[in-house]
Amino acid sequence: MGYNTIAIEKRGDADWLTLNRPDALNSISSEMVAELNDYFGKLYHDRSVRVVVMRGAGRGFCAGLDIKERSEERGEIPFGGGFGFQGWLADVYIKMRRCPQPIVSLIHGPACGGGFAFALASDIRIAGESARMNAAFIKLGLSSCDMGVSYFLPRIVGAGIASELMLTGRFIHAQRALAVGLVSEVVPDDQLEKAGESWVEDLLAASPMGLRMTKEGINVSVDGSSLEHVMALENRNQLMTAGSKNFAEGMRAFLEKRKPNYVPE
Repeated sequence: MGYNTIAIEKRGDADWLTLNRPDALNSISSEMVAELNDYFGKLYHDRSVRVVVMRGAGRGFCAGLDIKERSEERGEIPFGGGFGFQGWLADVYIKMRRCPQPIVSLIHGPACGGGFAFALASDIRIAGESARMNAAFIKLGLSSCDMGVSYFLPRIVGAGIASELMLTGRFIHAQRALAVGLVSEVVPDDQLEKAGESWVEDLLAASPMGLRMTKEGINVSVDGSSLEHVMALENRNQLMTAGSKNFAEGMRAFLEKRKPNYVPE
């Protein structure tokens, strides 16, 4: 489908996804939910895309839900497993986590509420110096346990800092986000794209299967019930990747001190 609220730029094996409602600080509209569900839903079986970079157009990453639009709409959208719009939007974050491609978010300006959740559902977060993030839901009379925030945030920064941010709705700015491990790097806003390109280069240095199975393994291990459970998955992953022709190429490239020439898997 053609997209109006997001833009997809293909750069080799990486998709650069831009939230593209700059006049509304890229707030989440019903149309954006439909388009993100479509895009991330298709990624699971798309082996031509190995990495996704997510960013926002204009002055910020994403200001969260378009409250004005939601207050004006009549009736509920019949999607999301019986939970209407709530479940329909939640499906986006589930699909982001489920897709095998690592997602790198480049965050500048506000990332609030559902926009904060976009960043948390990503695998790697890079912040511009202007970045400020918060669990805005509680400021609106809602619970901050929304759109996966109560799942992702404690696992990234620990229960203490997650409680602070979720119970108060306070903003966390770029430098503190770096200090607590919420983001991996802070750069000037005008260097975000360059920083993203560097991360993409490192990610694409992995074999296609190795990259996909590492993301899957991390996500399963976070919820692993035991060491034995996690090691069983690791053993399965290693046996599968070792059977690929890219394993032999990776070994040769390492010994010959060159970049590997991986083939699609």
